[in-house]
Amino acid sequence: MPDDEERQPLLASSSMFSITPEQLMGLVDPKNPELLKQLGGIESIAGALHVDPTTGLFEDMVDLRQKVFGYNELPKARTKSFWRLFVMAYNDKTIILLTVAAIVSLGIGIGQDYSSKHPLDQPRIGWVEGTAILVAVLAVTLTNAINDFQKERQFQKLNAKKNDKKVTVMRMGREQRINAHDLVVGDILIVEPGDVVLADGLYASGYNLTCDESSATGESEAVKKHPAATMDSEDDCFILSGSKVLEGVGRVLVTAVGMNSFYGKTMMALRRDPDTSQRQENTPLQLKLDVLAEQIAKFGIGASLLMLVTLTIKYFATADHPDGAQVASTLINIVIQTITIIVVAVPEGLPMAVTMALAFATTQMLKDNNLVRVLAACETMGNATTICTDKTGTLTQNQMTVVKGTLGMEQFANPEALQEWTKRIDGSVIRLFVEGVSVNSTAYEDGGGDKKTFLGSKTEVALLVLAKKLGGDYMTIRRHATIAKIFPFASKKKSMSTIIKLGNTYRAYTKGASEIMLRACTRYINSEGVVSELDAETRQQWEKIIDKDASEALRTIALAYRDMDTEEYDAMSEDENDFPLENQILIGVVAIEDPLRSGVVESVAAFRRAGVFVRMVTGDNLKTATAIARSAGILTKGGVVLSASELRNMSPSEQRQAVRRMQVLARSSPADKTTVVVRLQELDQVVGMTGDGTNDGPALRLADVGFSMGITGTEVAKEASDIVLMDDNFNSILKALLWGRTVNDGVRKFLTFQLTVNVAAVVISFISAVSSNKAESVLSAVQLLWVNLIMDTLAALALATERPTNDLLDRKPASKFAHLINYRMVKMILGQAIFQIVVNLTAIYAGSKIFGVDDEAVLRTIVFNIFVFLQVFNEINCRRIDGTLNVFKDITHDWIFIAVQVAVIVCQIFIVTFGGLAFNTTPLTWQQWIITVSIGALSLPVGVIIRLTPDCCGIERRYNEDATPLTSYSRLNWEGAIGQIRNQLRVYSALRKSYHTPPMQNPPQKPATGFFSAPASESASISAEPYNYGATTTQSADSSP
Repeated sequence: MPDDEERQPLLASSSMFSITPEQLMGLVDPKNPELLKQLGGIESIAGALHVDPTTGLFEDMVDLRQKVFGYNELPKARTKSFWRLFVMAYNDKTIILLTVAAIVSLGIGIGQDYSSKHPLDQPRIGWVEGTAILVAVLAVTLTNAINDFQKERQFQKLNAKKNDKKVTVMRMGREQRINAHDLVVGDILIVEPGDVVLADGLYASGYNLTCDESSATGESEAVKKHPAATMDSEDDCFILSGSKVLEGVGRVLVTAVGMNSFYGKTMMALRRDPDTSQRQENTPLQLKLDVLAEQIAKFGIGASLLMLVTLTIKYFATADHPDGAQVASTLINIVIQTITIIVVAVPEGLPMAVTMALAFATTQMLKDNNLVRVLAACETMGNATTICTDKTGTLTQNQMTVVKGTLGMEQFANPEALQEWTKRIDGSVIRLFVEGVSVNSTAYEDGGGDKKTFLGSKTEVALLVLAKKLGGDYMTIRRHATIAKIFPFASKKKSMSTIIKLGNTYRAYTKGASEIMLRACTRYINSEGVVSELDAETRQQWEKIIDKDASEALRTIALAYRDMDTEEYDAMSEDENDFPLENQILIGVVAIEDPLRSGVVESVAAFRRAGVFVRMVTGDNLKTATAIARSAGILTKGGVVLSASELRNMSPSEQRQAVRRMQVLARSSPADKTTVVVRLQELDQVVGMTGDGTNDGPALRLADVGFSMGITGTEVAKEASDIVLMDDNFNSILKALLWGRTVNDGVRKFLTFQLTVNVAAVVISFISAVSSNKAESVLSAVQLLWVNLIMDTLAALALATERPTNDLLDRKPASKFAHLINYRMVKMILGQAIFQIVVNLTAIYAGSKIFGVDDEAVLRTIVFNIFVFLQVFNEINCRRIDGTLNVFKDITHDWIFIAVQVAVIVCQIFIVTFGGLAFNTTPLTWQQWIITVSIGALSLPVGVIIRLTPDCCGIERRYNEDATPLTSYSRLNWEGAIGQIRNQLRVYSALRKSYHTPPMQNPPQKPATGFFSAPASESASISAEPYNYGATTTQSADSSP
């Protein structure tokens, strides 16, 4: 990889090119039509860059262009150095105060050691306490800095993954997918709806290209582009890097990349100095914890000030004429103890715990194919109550294959019968199909030799594969076709059209949703190649074919064409944005199979077990959507299937009622997705939404957690989303849910542990210091700093980095209004804190009798050891905060937790055995070790007792934090059963009525109904009562034959 200096462009033009980088940069910043004219227009610029817009570059020119015009990437941003992170970790008021006090203590201690009053027969150890405190401060600060450094590196890897993008270019006469970093000046960039343009350029050719330049210019209106060769003075042919393609397709001559592009220069100007920038992204959980930490800190500061005043008054009241040095030394020790209490009480580990949990989770989620773009999405996803998922590529494999087809009313039922089927079809019909599929498509083959693969829409790929099997060569057809106009796929009309010129006439090929296309057709071509009228009987036959395929969970696509003379074409061309779907000639209908992904059924069942309601929002027709949803386990008894048109016709209050039981929304548009998200959020639901198209952006941004598709998703959808599914797999959403709950649980576990230590340490230090003759806490300042290190950094590392387990699916999502500390946590915090205070105070005041120890130093060491091991075992106890009695479950999977615990125990052994001078400890006997560890282990049975304590006065039930579901699957099943009974009674009543009614002589002919269509009266009743008990499947004009 070249370094940053090598990536700088050669500002002096190479002799190979007759145009300079500065001239090309001046075209778009600002947009400069005059300069474009001076340079001779796009043809002259292309000539100066030695590129043919129709065939693109040759590979041997790429390296030279990168050296002359620069690389398409920005220099790596300078990150915070380790020294800077160390300074930031040290830049804490309490740490600085403790350092100052330690230095003063060190000075006084050294002064006393070398004063004339120091006994000659005693060692000079006055420097030890001050030095030990400084070393402890250094250790705490270094640990925090190392953690921050590791976190920065993890986020750098995530950002590198975010910037790893692909683009489509024309090189050596064929379309290729390349890494965006390999894009060079002179490339012919091919853009489609949803692309984010990654370089500046000139619009060379295309159809109806419209861009959103709001991110670059601030103007919200879409900008219509015109080819540079044909534009007028007021037209715009300049393509800005960073803009988004909204409509149309086009080819762009790249004129500036990397730092020379509009986007690159903007980003370089916005870069901050990491050594001076303090800006940081805070998630909602971090903000809540900051508030909680501030409240706890006030409690700690209040306790420390009370301790300072009490100890100072006590000292002067009881001291017997001390000299100045003694007064100074004692006051300094009191101040050190007071500041240490503040250090212990201030929970600076809380924000660090959530940061560490998020850093760990986002890194691990990437391995599970979840690229997290917004940190807050991690924690939000844990409490999601509903998932609105797309079908194609998310629930299904996105490996589409044409398995059935009907051309000219002749059908093949499986791919093996294809050759036999072609013998029954006139060659002109097959040629029409192959030509329409070839020209009315943007998919293409990439690679060479045996490694050729199709890229593009999977539906178009399936059609092109079928065309190849029928003997078609799509590349040759495209090369010889004269494209007059392209109308890219529009979600509103569910269709795509391409117009080609045939001599003096024009032909429009259209493909799209079968039922919509069928309504647009007035004629069809039969198997002999003769165009016939599409009468009512024939239309009904086509409707039956479509309905039968759709009910088998197959996606049906209809293909049609329309011939026009020049006058018709000119009249139609006046509206460049809308191709009229009328007077079409139906070529045929194909049925495409897209199998369910493995594990989807199990994932849907897992979501249901976790209390998350899964809804399918798809653009497919109602019957296909219903069949897929039922096979995936999404559609259950009593669930509602709606078509988008019905949802649109409802009032907002009716929509809120409808979405409660809605499990499938068919024929939906991106606007319908937004409506569903809004209505669910109005019902206090936490919504996860998937999307892949450009128009899905508003719904993805509006949802609490937006999931975009990493493979099939457009760049616009990815930019609007919170999490990118790298494999487009529904199963990955379940993993995101598990990680979200793991992050929230990790923070709560740490919170439970730290608040217990906070309360116990402050109370024990305060009581022991006030009751001591020497005004000293039983836990020295250095010992408390070690405890602080255990409960802050090491506990955060142990508890906030646990991996998810399937047990997380056994509970309902928490309400968005739930507090950080719930009733179970309060029980555990108060119960364990009271237990620790009682045990330690008993050891302090009755320890000499209980342990048979007369040496005060040994007793203080025993108390210190008991206190530390109470925390060690309580940390194991805090692994479960959900009422589970087995706190050791899956502990072997959490190697980080085990490693931290082992490290703490080993360090504690060394501190007690060898840290006498610094930590005021003395070695213990093995019996004393067994006793102190056993007392510490009592935290585990105490935890069991606390968990088994019954709910007093219904507090836990009253403050239940579970989210309230809109409905339950059991209720849906019950309503479904009632609905079946009602329908059977309705049928029975109708039969009785018909039995007693005399037959009519000439009954009126009822209009024919489609395959599986309900009678008119039944359809009316369903439409009138869409929320009745029972499984309700409604049908709209968009989805009914």
